[in-house]
Amino acid sequence: MPVGSEETRLIVLRGNSASGKSSVAAGIRDRFGRGLALVGQDNLRRIVLRERDRPGGANIGLIDTVARYALEAGYHVVIEGILYADHYGDMLANLVNDNRGVSCCYYLDIPIDETLTRHASKADPAYQAAVTERELRDWYREHDVLPGGIETVIGSDSTLHDTVDRIMRETALSELPPRDA
Repeated sequence: MPVGSEETRLIVLRGNSASGKSSVAAGIRDRFGRGLALVGQDNLRRIVLRERDRPGGANIGLIDTVARYALEAGYHVVIEGILYADHYGDMLANLVNDNRGVSCCYYLDIPIDETLTRHASKADPAYQAAVTERELRDWYREHDVLPGGIETVIGSDSTLHDTVDRIMRETALSELPPRDA
């Protein structure tokens, strides 16, 4: 079912843990301003539903519903999370196809060694203690891109600033006005 308008932008940011998804999403929002909804997999799955990541999980439909609601309300949407291709791929492909506006998907492709380095640099010691190297290795999926070539792969050589600039440019968000306060 079609959703949003010709003006709405849908951005999907996927990648392994510690690949920079949340930082990129925050950077896009900071650059754009009001009128951009962040739909975080971790928030909806772990906080709202307290659900494990599994095929057919309730969070998949919740992510879809929240994104569709925001697009219909005229918001641009950034969905960010690990979002394993085999669990979330169908929902994301349908959402991309249904958005009347511009939809762009990005996979942040970070090697496991860089993932471990980035995780070790996180400022939250409680998170570092709760998420171990073993878990990061267990969760890690090398090059878990969506089928059909709908994603742009961004490697670890792209800085946070460069990645945000690229996405702002490719989605033409930088050309759109933010919502009024």
